[in-house]
Amino acid sequence: MELQTTGRNMELTQRLKEYVQRKAGKLDRFLPDVASARMDLSLENARSAADRQVAQFTIRSDRGVILRAEVRTGDMFASIDGVVDKMYRQIARYKGKRQRARRTVPAEDLGLPLVEDEAEEDTGEIVRVKRFSVVPMMQEEAIEQMELLGHDFFVFFSLEENGINVLYSRSDKGYGLLIPELD
Repeated sequence: MELQTTGRNMELTQRLKEYVQRKAGKLDRFLPDVASARMDLSLENARSAADRQVAQFTIRSDRGVILRAEVRTGDMFASIDGVVDKMYRQIARYKGKRQRARRTVPAEDLGLPLVEDEAEEDTGEIVRVKRFSVVPMMQEEAIEQMELLGHDFFVFFSLEENGINVLYSRSDKGYGLLIPELD
């Protein structure tokens, strides 16, 4: 697994890079089909000093599945440890869901890369455009992918509806599905 490490608002020392490689380099044993892995380390302004050191870890598999974890602490090494532990749990959850899904859904394993982070809008102008590839999937797979990403919504090509759909989480812990229709 080739791991890309970046730093924002901080100096990325060799010691920090080696620590990230040592901790995160073991993950490819559990998820062998990793296409890319990225660790973003940043120092952010926050009211609480315990939330300033941020580690965000993103893994993209060959099948298009994206796993992401983020941890904020007061120490960068603790943030790295926490985000790697969180990623282990996400990989275990993802692999468990795939095994259960194989028993109920066709064996085709479909995934979809999703928009990563949206830029904040101040004036109502489009400040960022993100393109992503769309892979057909069942609604259950879209729910699984949305949960793995930790997002509130998910855009996918529905095999059931044969079109682009938007899945979103509702405040009552359920899900909503937007199905566009042409007039």
